[in-house]
Amino acid sequence: MSEMQVDLVAVERQIWSGSAQMVVARTVDGDIGVMPGHAPLLAQLREGFSARIIEPNGTVQAVAVHGGFLSVTKDGVAILAEDAELSEDIDVTSARSAYERAKAAGTESAETEAELRRARAQLLASGETV
Repeated sequence: MSEMQVDLVAVERQIWSGSAQMVVARTVDGDIGVMPGHAPLLAQLREGFSARIIEPNGTVQAVAVHGGFLSVTKDGVAILAEDAELSEDIDVTSARSAYERAKAAGTESAETEAELRRARAQLLASGETV
């Protein structure tokens, strides 16, 4: 089975790095799956959704991605996020509360809309439904 190098990097820190057999993410143009040998591309990630990194042993690293880009080159894949959180680092109860609070408030303000997108990404990365 082929592998590729994947680096998940936020503005201030590297979050995850390793080999993977596939990366799945939602871009502004739709969902994309990247496997070794994929054509080079640069895509803007859609805010409020999660990404999945499937390791060679089948382990899935679920990630709440908060803005940024997906870069595919011959050397591998880079998820260059404004911010990101691995599912294991997410407090699901807090994310659910934030989601419900933002949803009830509506999307009239940019702050509320950003809070809703962030909480949705956290819940999706944690395997929760929204």
